[in-house]
Amino acid sequence: MPEEYWNEQAKGILKAQLARRNMRYHDLALALQAMGLEENQNTIATKLSRGTFSFAFFIQCMYALRMDSIELNLNPYSEDQ
Repeated sequence: MPEEYWNEQAKGILKAQLARRNMRYHDLALALQAMGLEENQNTIATKLSRGTFSFAFFIQCMYALRMDSIELNLNPYSEDQ
């Protein structure tokens, strides 16, 4: 599968977690800033629109969203999808 597929998967997971918490990019930016990271809603929007962000950024976001764990179902051939 092309890299774009994986970028879309990562972007979708992060956006879904934001939606589940009824958070916007601005809210995520504030949470990341509280952790000492220099992010704003524009940089977050750019990263998510491209879908090309580091795994470190993804983990930082999960931490900011107070996620202890996340279940990934990455098998496109799974019957559950």
